[in-house]
Amino acid sequence: MLFRVVRVVESFFVSYVELMSTNPRSRMRIEAQETSARPSPIVVGLGELIWDFLPGGKQLGGAPTNFAYISRLLGNDSIVASRIGDDALGREAEARLTRLGISTEYLQSDQQHPTGTVRVRLDELGEATFAINENSAWDYLEWTSDWEELALKADVACFGTLGQRVASARRTIIRFLELTRPSALRVFDVNLRHSFFNAEMLERSLELATIVKLNQAELSALGDMLGLQTKAEEETAQRLLDEFNLELIAITRGQNGSLLVTAAEVSDHAGIRVQVKDTIGAGDAFIAALAHYYLRRAPLPLINEAANRMGAWVATQNGATPLASSQILEQLLSDLA
Repeated sequence: MLFRVVRVVESFFVSYVELMSTNPRSRMRIEAQETSARPSPIVVGLGELIWDFLPGGKQLGGAPTNFAYISRLLGNDSIVASRIGDDALGREAEARLTRLGISTEYLQSDQQHPTGTVRVRLDELGEATFAINENSAWDYLEWTSDWEELALKADVACFGTLGQRVASARRTIIRFLELTRPSALRVFDVNLRHSFFNAEMLERSLELATIVKLNQAELSALGDMLGLQTKAEEETAQRLLDEFNLELIAITRGQNGSLLVTAAEVSDHAGIRVQVKDTIGAGDAFIAALAHYYLRRAPLPLINEAANRMGAWVATQNGATPLASSQILEQLLSDLA
């Protein structure tokens, strides 16, 4: 595979004055991190767990699950908070997560509904289209005392639109997010490729989020829906930042990179050219790396570089949760540390 890697030489040093001039949410998280002795952040993928049935076989997936997996590769304490059926696919999913080092302590079991599945078709460029089964176990997420405990200790929670397609699951996800600490990162991964969303859901999700990831088409659609659309991506992103008190908006452009926008800074990345096998999970890998480095207060250009590298690497693999050795991660990210 061919990487066009841009070496980032930014310093990790951020002055006290710069920190105190950022979004109040950032200040609370910085203060919480500086007083915390926990070695690894607790990162939660909240929502759907799905088996992707690809032409070459099945792969474990679902955006929150993919996010948790990449977060684990990066060294975080990763947890999938979802629901599986009491069936063979559910047991296989639980076993695979365990082998990957991802906690299944908060994985619920459903006696009535099956583990989620999706049929995936790939075009000649590796772009995927999905046919997602409805009435799956993850549509029936339940609020429990264990999930309340998890919400209160999570450092990062990643959620999306698909996991909220059924009202009961949506209420559980919203309740989880509302209980997270003010210092926690709440990452909203927008997905408007399906019909399982409405303006009310999107607005409430944006209100609860600190970071939002979406592609160019989704930014345009969201801007139109909320009356915030402009001719320029950066300006539309700034309007969203202001309207919903967000810290960061990440606009992905496929092989053409990404635009990261905060109230104080913008980072434009031209992308990394690779030989694509499929694009499944590339965006999830992107946002996992972004959250990982953002939580550690890395400079915005470095965050953008790391996110593009992880997304590009996953695109060279089959499926969203490819195995990775420490040597592969060293090659990908060592010069960013």
